[in-house]
Amino acid sequence: MPNFDAEKAIAAARAVAEVRDDMLVGLGTGTTAAYAVKSLSDRVRLGLKITAVATSKMTETLARRLGVPLIPFRGLSYVDLTIDGADEINNQFQAIKGGGGALLREKVIAAASARVIVIVDSSKLVPQLGRFPLPVEVVPFATEFVRARLTDLGAHVVLRSIGGAPFLTDQSNHVLDAAFGEIPRLAEVAAAIGAIPGVVEHGLFLDEIDTVVIARRDAVEVRQRDSLTYR
Repeated sequence: MPNFDAEKAIAAARAVAEVRDDMLVGLGTGTTAAYAVKSLSDRVRLGLKITAVATSKMTETLARRLGVPLIPFRGLSYVDLTIDGADEINNQFQAIKGGGGALLREKVIAAASARVIVIVDSSKLVPQLGRFPLPVEVVPFATEFVRARLTDLGAHVVLRSIGGAPFLTDQSNHVLDAAFGEIPRLAEVAAAIGAIPGVVEHGLFLDEIDTVVIARRDAVEVRQRDSLTYR
């Protein structure tokens, strides 16, 4: 049985090796991205000079605790390199993200980045997206309306909750987890969801990812969007 935590750690370390002095680094959200923050903090302690922006308050808290220098994203329009995780990713560099509830900020910072590296353990690589429910961030006013429209698209939809109350994103929005099963026409589904009034963002990342770092046991594979693969 693979040790997925160990895989996350070595994938994170490999991605963080790409960071150079004077970079502005985007920090993702979630258990895998947390390993990247820890690995980056180790390099900062050894003298790496960078600044970072966080995709969530959770990541911001972790980065500050570990001594990673942060600046707010507001006022910025460009990030050199973002390192993040994914809930699922296929061989076409398309992913479902948002399990940590930070999909809006993650997508904004990914769009602002010159390069996006996604780090995953061996369980996250799938032939077709959809096994993991697709997170959809919605304004609370439109939650039930959007839920109905997602159901019309064929999803089983659940309002994400915590402690019996709706989960709130850092923007105080709700998250609907839409279980479609395998999604054969990703671009069509993304467009249909994006066209629903009240949807703030969805967790389909179809064009943002440049590099995928996959850990399998004690080995790491790096895949580039240009199809170059190396170890």
